[in-house]
Amino acid sequence: MYAIIKTGGKQYKVAEGDEIFVEKLEGEAGDSVDFDEVLAVSNDDDFKVGTPFLEDVKVSGEIVKHGKGKKIVIFKYKPKSTYRNKTGHRQPYTKVKINSIG
Repeated sequence: MYAIIKTGGKQYKVAEGDEIFVEKLEGEAGDSVDFDEVLAVSNDDDFKVGTPFLEDVKVSGEIVKHGKGKKIVIFKYKPKSTYRNKTGHRQPYTKVKINSIG
């Protein structure tokens, strides 16, 4: 059994017991989180698709930890002048363990 959920502007295919990295969510490690925007659910024998979301299905999980991703370096420059700009960015994430689909 798996579900396709939407969170943080992205879609994820999840099953029970999966650990996924999503955009940063509010809450502390150990808190429970519910995903209401479920796009599709597949069982062994049937497949349900929402228009756009399924009303009676909810995916619940638990926040494992918060962190930051790898650094991305942004370097801007203009030739034949002295303009150079080097910055970096680390995107925050939340690691979530999926407990149940139902």
